[in-house]
Amino acid sequence: MNGKGVEARVGRNSFCLWVRGWLSQLSLNMANKGPSYGMSREVQSKIEKKYDEELEERLVEWIIVQCGADVGRPDRGRLGFQVWLKNGVILSKLVNSLYPDGSKPVKVPENPPSMVFKQMEQVAQFLKAAEDYGVTKTDMFQTVDLFEGKDLAAVQRTLMALGSLAVTKNDGYYRGDPNWFMKKAQEHKREFTESQLQEGKHVIGLQMGSNRGASQAGMTGYGRPRQIIS
Repeated sequence: MNGKGVEARVGRNSFCLWVRGWLSQLSLNMANKGPSYGMSREVQSKIEKKYDEELEERLVEWIIVQCGADVGRPDRGRLGFQVWLKNGVILSKLVNSLYPDGSKPVKVPENPPSMVFKQMEQVAQFLKAAEDYGVTKTDMFQTVDLFEGKDLAAVQRTLMALGSLAVTKNDGYYRGDPNWFMKKAQEHKREFTESQLQEGKHVIGLQMGSNRGASQAGMTGYGRPRQIIS
């Protein structure tokens, strides 16, 4: 291996060690994290109020139908929903179920990950696959929203967007009641022939006025006085 290859390999190893160290520190901070107080407690309370328990039931039913009964069923409520999805495995199975065999975007481990950084990596893989599927960045939750329970309403929003896309695509991979999700508005592109495009270049838009009936009659050259006959 030449010098550049060795340098690149050392760089990658250093980056991986840095990422693992950061995730380990994050998990330690989460483990030592106490209850929220003051303003942060008030903000968290407002976020929790956005969580929709009726929507939770619909999403749970869809995930079970879409993935199969082996994913189990969570305890009702925010905490049960969070624990059910927290390690990223069920989320990965969900997005994989929307693709044909041989094209699954996320590798699902045989045994659910137990280490914090592995669970967060699994959730991150789901988020990447969901974005590739078509979920917009504004509809995506952040890993900490699920892992720390910071904003489970955002998790619901991502899953609703994913379900809506699956229903809209109507490619045969969606399973469940189509009425569970609203179809997304689809763009209708108009196709024009080359001759139509060329004709359009000669059309004067109405906002630019019209030259119909216009002539130079009665006009004089610049600088010459107009003749008025009494």
